[in-house]
Amino acid sequence: MRWLSPTQYATVEAAVDRLVPPDGAGAPGARAGGVADYIDGLLGAFTADPPRIWAGGPFSGRHGGDGAFDSFVPLGRLEELAWRTRIEGSQGRPEREWNGPVIGLQEQYRRSLERLGHDFTELPGEEQDALLDADTDFKALLHTHTCEGLYADPVYGGNRNGAGWRSIGFAGDRQPLGYTDVEVSGRD
Repeated sequence: MRWLSPTQYATVEAAVDRLVPPDGAGAPGARAGGVADYIDGLLGAFTADPPRIWAGGPFSGRHGGDGAFDSFVPLGRLEELAWRTRIEGSQGRPEREWNGPVIGLQEQYRRSLERLGHDFTELPGEEQDALLDADTDFKALLHTHTCEGLYADPVYGGNRNGAGWRSIGFAGDRQPLGYTDVEVSGRD
């Protein structure tokens, strides 16, 4: 884990699985899809150097080519400032408050997970749903991150083994494909 405590991580796993449960037809739920790993990686992006914000490229290596997605791209000064403000908040620092104070994602998760309670994972599903419904802002944020984590490139921590992609019939990054001249031109 990069940023979440073990209890927070377990709560995130349970919460995201309430938002996107397994469908019984082979599509994983958000827990099996590794969404908590994605969220933990996003919140702890600056625990690595370079920060785990933008994967390299142009190829993942899954279908040939150099596996450059595994190397993250260093951020420029303004990019780092923007991402730190988004994730960590402004923290009273003037350079981060040019547009006013910002409550970062870390603080939003910290507060909301605290409101869900330390026993969230032990509650029946209906009670978990009621707690999530009581905090609509957090539920919306969690839903956004659940979708990102389930369908983003696996290098960001979620979409474990491409499970989210398989569930929607997406082959994932397919570069380099090695298209023929006919396929590129669209002529028979």
